[in-house]
Amino acid sequence: MYTLYYCPGTASMVIHLALLEIGAAHELKLVDVEKKQQKDPEYLRLNPNGVVPTLVIDGRPYLESAALLMLLSERHPEAGMIPAAGTVERDQWRQWIIFISGSLQSAFRAWFYPSELGFEEHSEATRAALQQRIAAIWDQLDLHLSKNGPYLLGETFSAVDLQLTMLMRWSRNMPRPATEWPALSKLAQLITARPSWQKMMEIEALDVWPKARN
Repeated sequence: MYTLYYCPGTASMVIHLALLEIGAAHELKLVDVEKKQQKDPEYLRLNPNGVVPTLVIDGRPYLESAALLMLLSERHPEAGMIPAAGTVERDQWRQWIIFISGSLQSAFRAWFYPSELGFEEHSEATRAALQQRIAAIWDQLDLHLSKNGPYLLGETFSAVDLQLTMLMRWSRNMPRPATEWPALSKLAQLITARPSWQKMMEIEALDVWPKARN
């Protein structure tokens, strides 16, 4: 039994998706970040970083969404979220997860939490710089997908596609959302059509995304 401490729409989303893909028994415990529950002493004993997600396995808490995604994929290879060990695809899979976490997800964290850069609010210059940084990563990923897609590993779905689609959703209210890049938009359509995404959206009571175009 897995226990996932989560908040709808946050970085815990990809771990929730992974658990649904795997089909493993799990329970969800809501951490309402709007109410600052991630800073409650009881929660901080599980996750001293005061963020979600936290995944508890056999009474032990594990942290960091990218690490949790790899952990679950490796524990449940039968779910098809990870290439076989010893293959080039496995090495690429690991590389993509680290790249997306270290470059794209970290840029989004700076976008959403200006206090972590020492600001109450972002200046126009800082916002523009972060938008440019994120757009450059979308350019890189879209080019790769257009040449090698529709998934990051070619014709084969894997956990890294869940990770990337979560972050694409985070861009939905930005001046230029990720779905304006054609290959990224195609990936979003593939992933959001999966039963795991549909179930996650229902459980977390999230709005439909991507929005239908007129």
